[in-house]
Amino acid sequence: MNPPLLFATSFLVALTGAMMPGPVLAVTVRYSARNGIKSGPLIILGHGLLELALIGILLAGLGSVFRLPAFIRVVSAVGGLVLIWMAISGWRQSAGKADGTSAEKRRSKLVMVGAGIATSASNPYWLIWWSTVGMAYLALAWRYRWWGLTVFFAGHILADLSWYSLVSWGTARGGRRLSGTFQSGLLKGCSLFLLLLGIFFLARATGGLE
Repeated sequence: MNPPLLFATSFLVALTGAMMPGPVLAVTVRYSARNGIKSGPLIILGHGLLELALIGILLAGLGSVFRLPAFIRVVSAVGGLVLIWMAISGWRQSAGKADGTSAEKRRSKLVMVGAGIATSASNPYWLIWWSTVGMAYLALAWRYRWWGLTVFFAGHILADLSWYSLVSWGTARGGRRLSGTFQSGLLKGCSLFLLLLGIFFLARATGGLE
């Protein structure tokens, strides 16, 4: 697979995954309704930083660890607790004001980057994807060494950035035209989704769902 094809296919595969409902989508909608169109890119910045770190781990030969049942259970349990905490936090914030001081806005940017990291790391299916499909792509990309890895990751992260920026823009634009009550309901809906997803991951970790 040559570099242009590697870029195109990695973009399309990542775009397909990005469009599936999940915790990253939920927090993107939640923050975009309150913080505007910058939310999507900031969340994907955190997501991308974590993926770069994970690629380094996979290249070091530790990818097989991510497929171990015990490891997946631990990730599911921790991830479930993180998502439940984010859901409770989001529900409480849904009644707060959207505006804040300059310091609060700077902290909000860091929080959104952190949300991208947390929601990605808390999803065991993200690790499974990278230890299987992702590893296959890394093997193809490594034929061209660092150039191949750069092309692959550029296509992959550009798909995430494009989709979540679009989601963020649509949510923020619609939010300006909607009542505060509707925005609060939207945030609570996203929080409820994160809560249910967190409970699902916990159930998987404890063997309640096989």
